[in-house]
Amino acid sequence: MNKPMDFSKPDQRNAALTAERNRKMAASAHAYVRGSTVRFYQWLEDLSRAALPKGPPVWICGDCHVGNIGPVANAAGALAIQIRDLDQTVIGNPAHDLIRLGLSLAMAARGSDLPGIVTATMIERMVEGYEAAFAPAHSDAHDDADTMPKSVRLVMRRAAGRSWRHLADERIEGVEPTIPLGKRFWPLTKAERRAVDELFAGPALQRLVTALRHRDGDAPIRVMDAAYWRKGCSSLGRLRMAVLVAVSSGKAERHCLIDAKEAIAPAAPRSKTAAMPRDNAERVVTGARHLSPFLGSRMQSGRMLDKAVFLRELLPQDLKLEIESLTRAEAMAVAEFLANVVGRAHARQLNAVQRKDWLAELQRNRSKTLNAPSWLWNSVVDLVALHEAAYLEHCRLYALDVAA
Repeated sequence: MNKPMDFSKPDQRNAALTAERNRKMAASAHAYVRGSTVRFYQWLEDLSRAALPKGPPVWICGDCHVGNIGPVANAAGALAIQIRDLDQTVIGNPAHDLIRLGLSLAMAARGSDLPGIVTATMIERMVEGYEAAFAPAHSDAHDDADTMPKSVRLVMRRAAGRSWRHLADERIEGVEPTIPLGKRFWPLTKAERRAVDELFAGPALQRLVTALRHRDGDAPIRVMDAAYWRKGCSSLGRLRMAVLVAVSSGKAERHCLIDAKEAIAPAAPRSKTAAMPRDNAERVVTGARHLSPFLGSRMQSGRMLDKAVFLRELLPQDLKLEIESLTRAEAMAVAEFLANVVGRAHARQLNAVQRKDWLAELQRNRSKTLNAPSWLWNSVVDLVALHEAAYLEHCRLYALDVAA
């Protein structure tokens, strides 16, 4: 009989995490896109098409697929659709975010069994939405929920109605001051738990935990429980912890859940001339503050077990935008809306002259039959073919692995 794995030992966690990643990536071609960031940049570099335009060096998401955009709350309680995952953020070429988003939308369309003409039109609408963010009269104000595509509006309404109880039920399966160990959460080693306690004893984490407007900045905090958080693709080979923290004491005591994640070197290409923080956690936090101010204002970098980690409090309103099935009309609206969100994230980092120059570059190289840059369309087409083949091969290998 095989000895059961001890997930409290870091060297035994990766086998289970690898199996979970393979399972998630095999779920659909669109899911495979989300889990193949490194290969995306390898394939993009190998493409023989014309070179991409050299966009202005700005903070980019680096992994700009549909699932990494969604409702995000700020410390004051406001809610907006912004980029919500910044692990890959770098100062780089904004064209990379456009291609990554275009590929994600194209795969979502294929998963919805929409014809190729819809994908072509989606790319056109995506470019329209992105370019609109660079127009001189465009406002960076947040969208009215009533103007959003139906699928986005429904997620926003759901987010607005959520409370701590919803978060606790989903993440820790109850509101008791413990994290239940099992499939989702694994025990920490003694060294890991000691590192958590030491990190949260510092003033930086005090400021992070009391940042929300309804909390006293001088309120005492204490770690109630902590566990290794099994998150599939994003946990593989990294520290990933859930930390349950008490704020204040007695009748005033409230609980919050902190996500602590190791930051590693990004796969996204960075600008060779721009200065970025050398510490990967500080890079993630800095990029978040530029691209997603609501999320960035709730993040903090630190070190744990001699590794760079970034931390954020999980709020009930932070939801992933899941688009599993699209109609033609919704596909167009979603493409334009999400591209505009990304465009605003890029545009707010540029002055008027830089915006005008980048907009002019985007409007070059159009064909008579497609109102989108040829480099964008060609890149998406080539990458769709590469991802389809890689996805099928992944499914074959995964199926053989399960059968064995």
